[in-house]
Amino acid sequence: MSDPIIVISSDTHAGNSVAGYREYLDTKHQALFDEWRGSYKNPQKKHIGSKKHKNWDDAERMSDMQTEGVVGEIVFPNTVPPFFRSSVLICGNPRPEDYLMRLEGIRAHNRWLSEWCGEFPAQRAGIGLVYLNDIDEAIKDIEWIAKNNLRGGVLLPHVPDDCTGYIKPLYHPDYDPMWALLEETGLVVNHHGGTGSPDYGRLPVSLPIRLIETGFFSTRSYSQLLLSGVFHRFPKLKYIITESGCAWVPETLQRLDMAWKRISSGAVGEFQFAEGVTTPEPPSFYAKQNCYYGASSASPPELKDRDVIGTERILWGSDYPHYEGTYPDTRLALRHTFNTCGEDDTRAMLGLNAAKLYDFDLEALKPISDKCGPTWDELSVPLAPDEFPKDTHTNAFRTLD
Repeated sequence: MSDPIIVISSDTHAGNSVAGYREYLDTKHQALFDEWRGSYKNPQKKHIGSKKHKNWDDAERMSDMQTEGVVGEIVFPNTVPPFFRSSVLICGNPRPEDYLMRLEGIRAHNRWLSEWCGEFPAQRAGIGLVYLNDIDEAIKDIEWIAKNNLRGGVLLPHVPDDCTGYIKPLYHPDYDPMWALLEETGLVVNHHGGTGSPDYGRLPVSLPIRLIETGFFSTRSYSQLLLSGVFHRFPKLKYIITESGCAWVPETLQRLDMAWKRISSGAVGEFQFAEGVTTPEPPSFYAKQNCYYGASSASPPELKDRDVIGTERILWGSDYPHYEGTYPDTRLALRHTFNTCGEDDTRAMLGLNAAKLYDFDLEALKPISDKCGPTWDELSVPLAPDEFPKDTHTNAFRTLD
């Protein structure tokens, strides 16, 4: 029997309870928190009930993960920090009038997360939150994140067009000091799927339209960073986009390379481009140098072009504890997705790539994996038709047919 595979989820979510965040605020903001808390109501009714405590309950969370064979996690936010109206992932960028209070909210989350990850430092890589309304304040938060062991790096917001009146787009050169600091500290730059959408208004159809267009806005910054030369100026920067899959990557890079070539000619149709506007190398060069993909709940169709993308660039994720994640069927999902990938590539995508990018200590994880990790003998067996789970919300069980 082969050695157990070290499985690290590149996409899990956690956060404190709303009330639990209070102690991570200073005295002034605790008083303001009490006023805000009295009027707050959770808008996400599905997240009220028996499942929400998995965001912070160590005992249940660690039991769930080890039952599923997962020994490490990269931790994105999930709950509602102080002074927010909804989950930090879906609320969008703060408007100027909301910025200072929401800044206090994400800083409370970062303090909690640093402490929470410190309870299992070998197994948790927490991602600190940063807002871009004020670049100097963003730099202060990045420095704090680097000093407080949030080795998951930073979660940067996308900047949709309806925010550019008060937040500079990510391709703006004013961010260069921030990129330089991120390169110097070695912190990973994270973007997450489901974010980056503009405000669609409050019509009944607004959310369905947002859902349909989420894929575009979730990956939009990827193209902007590649084309604007961020990775040329900062070649050691590490960037990953998570929970947006990776099947889109080959076609996107082909399109970007074609555009790069046409722009390099100086003019396209009625557009005339500034001299030197293109990077010395095509976008695909920088993608292979700087970019990674957190393929959450990956299915066989998602990994079909893994050799083109580069298996060393793909990180599997469970999306725990979300309804659309692989829990509680992770072991079945891993068998379904990886049984034809080969042992070496499977070990890389399931854990070794994440360990390298996020600085996990494999020796510290090995004893845990020896107890609960899946083996290649287990994962190499395809699912029988009657083993596919029923009533699952995850995309992990899609087939190539």
